[in-house]
Amino acid sequence: MTEYEHLISDAPIHSNFYPYGDATGLTPQQLYFAILVEETCNRLGVHDIAAAVSIVAGWPLLSTRAKLAGTTKGTSIASRISRELLDCNVSMRLPTLTLKSMRELRFAYTRNLGAFVGRWVPGIGYAMTAYDVIAINMQTLRRYNRLVKPEDQINDLATGTLG
Repeated sequence: MTEYEHLISDAPIHSNFYPYGDATGLTPQQLYFAILVEETCNRLGVHDIAAAVSIVAGWPLLSTRAKLAGTTKGTSIASRISRELLDCNVSMRLPTLTLKSMRELRFAYTRNLGAFVGRWVPGIGYAMTAYDVIAINMQTLRRYNRLVKPEDQINDLATGTLG
């Protein structure tokens, strides 16, 4: 026996196997992964496309006029469109985030309503994506724990009373 064969032979044999859909004999880990994949597919829909579009639309991909030193180069599609649709200035400074201001952990301010809206578009996309990730994981954990024996259940402290 080689030095590695004893690791295989000494490994505990898991006796709990589960069916799921057309698959049979799944280990608890395989079952969890199968549920995770299915929940992800169920969750991805039109709003996820909107989240992805929001994120991409917020990247400064378009060239723009010369800017002051220390600002983010370029402008985003969202900013350009919102500036055209909402081209009005307000009396107070509105907090926004740009790539540079995020790196520096501070807000960038503008008085233009269109710039304000355009700069927050990708944030909405990130928030939608984060919500989806949390919802997928919570639903996967709930379904998994309903299908398995008590000894294979995952402690659901993360979901608290929601699980």
